[in-house]
Amino acid sequence: MLQAAAIFSDNMVLQRNKKIRVFGTADSGSRITVSLLNQIAETECRDGKWKVYLPELEKAEGAEMVISDGTETICFTNIAIGEVWLAGGQSNMELELQNADGGAEILKNGLKESDILKNIRFYYTPKVAYECETLYAEERKSHWELFSEKDAAKWSAVGFFFAKELAEKFHDVKEDVTIGIIGCNWGGTSASAWMSREALLEQEATESYVEEYENSQWVKKSRQEQIQDYEDYLIYHADWEKRAAQVYEKEPMMPFDRVQEIVGPCKYPGPMNCANFTRPYGLYESMLKRIMPYTLRGFIYYQGESDDHKPESYYALFTRMIRQWREDFEEETLPFLMVQLPMHRYQHDPDTKNWCIIREAQMKAYHMVKNTGIAVIIDCGQFHEIHPKNKKPVGYRLALQALWQVYHLIPEKAAFGPIYKDFLYRDGGMEISFQYEEDGFSLKGELSGFEIAGADEKFYPAKAVVLLNKNTVFLSSEEVKQPVMARYLWTNYGEITLFGANGLPAAPFRTHIFAS
Repeated sequence: MLQAAAIFSDNMVLQRNKKIRVFGTADSGSRITVSLLNQIAETECRDGKWKVYLPELEKAEGAEMVISDGTETICFTNIAIGEVWLAGGQSNMELELQNADGGAEILKNGLKESDILKNIRFYYTPKVAYECETLYAEERKSHWELFSEKDAAKWSAVGFFFAKELAEKFHDVKEDVTIGIIGCNWGGTSASAWMSREALLEQEATESYVEEYENSQWVKKSRQEQIQDYEDYLIYHADWEKRAAQVYEKEPMMPFDRVQEIVGPCKYPGPMNCANFTRPYGLYESMLKRIMPYTLRGFIYYQGESDDHKPESYYALFTRMIRQWREDFEEETLPFLMVQLPMHRYQHDPDTKNWCIIREAQMKAYHMVKNTGIAVIIDCGQFHEIHPKNKKPVGYRLALQALWQVYHLIPEKAAFGPIYKDFLYRDGGMEISFQYEEDGFSLKGELSGFEIAGADEKFYPAKAVVLLNKNTVFLSSEEVKQPVMARYLWTNYGEITLFGANGLPAAPFRTHIFAS
């Protein structure tokens, strides 16, 4: 039976100015022909799978694709040739437009107020944790969506605001282009869920993700038993959440341990087995591989919260994932635009500074991995809330990275706030210099968040003064007579006071990582 992969449907967006990959399944040996805008590609189906490459095309609207094996024919209509980005990550990328600040108003009045929303389309990869009949049924229902109050309500808010910013900028330069976003994300997931088993086992720093999972008691059962265990857990957890919600309604800031004393233990994320969506390499198999290798312009990615239990491994994990995605989507230089984690801490949690390590790994990936961008959103966090609802600045700052690095429509300095560059010892203190400080700094309140330490590595709050003639920051402390290292915003949650003249925040850093 002739089929195209589920991601191909009416209203889809195909990437302009790149070879377009079209793929699916059919009877082995059948001859597959695909036509689009007078371009034709043919191939033979082997081992039940086929893939063709259509030539590069300019932007277009209202196109039609015909796929045939000589017996059956599939036709897709209202296709746009435009810009396609994959929106990956966990819950902060997954957070829906209807639940974001301003989302309800956009959904209700957006099309009345702006025609630009007609230039945004969305495909959500079905969220099913393992290959089964439910996955196939969800794929059959899945399709590319046009903006409407009903459909766009469940779109990724970050993905939407990113696409909207791109669409508006293209319109401003008199080049209306349709932007397609492919949502491929799931809350609560480690980067290890979005990688292959083989990739995780390549490095000592990441192999523990596989070993811990495969040595779990849960995976020693039969597949059916594992599925049943997980379904039993889902019933328990749904009831637990209902009872916990009643407790939080009366006392929103109640410590989590106390909640569990009242309503019983929270067993999230449940049995770590073949049915658990958080397991290593699981969603790589059931979600990401189902849309590979759809032709893309690049990736936007917001994740890291669920890897804070192993922050020291995150750089190795994250950079290997980037490489795998590029390999699997058949382009080693695909732009990868990441979100650096914002401030966050629950009220009753100690400041373990594990998010600091994740942020540092993300910045290091930006510096070390080619064709990456970073959206610094350190000021977009929210105390005691891991899911801030204000997603517009996140999408906007990701778009700045794309508009500078990918589309070359804005200058580089417009895409960044201050980023640490170097330091100089002088006058018993440390002078910190930054990239992207040419236009000076902007302060919100009294400058704070800097610390310095001597050779004993004991950090103390530093007095910080902006040297306007140099656009640097001078740090000193009575407790540290001979400072050798400094850091800024080295905390899971704190106040942000230093910004660039363009309003973008200075990124957190510590000197003794990048100074060597």
